[in-house]
Amino acid sequence: MAFIKEFKEFALKGNVMDMAVGVIIGGAFGKIVTSLVNDILMPPIGVMLGNTDFSNLNVVLKEGVEATDTTPAVAAVTWNYGAFIQQCIDFLILAFCVFLMVKMMNKLVKKQEAAPAPAPEPPAPTKDQELLTEIRDLLKEQKR
Repeated sequence: MAFIKEFKEFALKGNVMDMAVGVIIGGAFGKIVTSLVNDILMPPIGVMLGNTDFSNLNVVLKEGVEATDTTPAVAAVTWNYGAFIQQCIDFLILAFCVFLMVKMMNKLVKKQEAAPAPAPEPPAPTKDQELLTEIRDLLKEQKR
């Protein structure tokens, strides 16, 4: 039972929950960046390079064989270097976006650290202090 209790404490710690949220958000962010690359950035780049679609770039290592009455079809063996180029571009854009986010967070943290903390208000005088102040003031008036 101690093992289960220990695991429960570990799983419910704030750091683990924060990490889980980060992984989920990261997955969604990755999909957004992939769409940005595939749907927004790559079409104009492909047009500039002569209507090249990077995902279709490959080298055929072994030709495929069509199916006949006696043999099944065999798919061609290809080296898909275009897909690799696409993934490298995805990674670079994702890394750049993460860099910008971290840079922005660091800037916000520095601003918070640089901002002077408001001075705490002095505590209100106690009843004893108020009475002593009144006595002092009365004694000053009597000396005059």
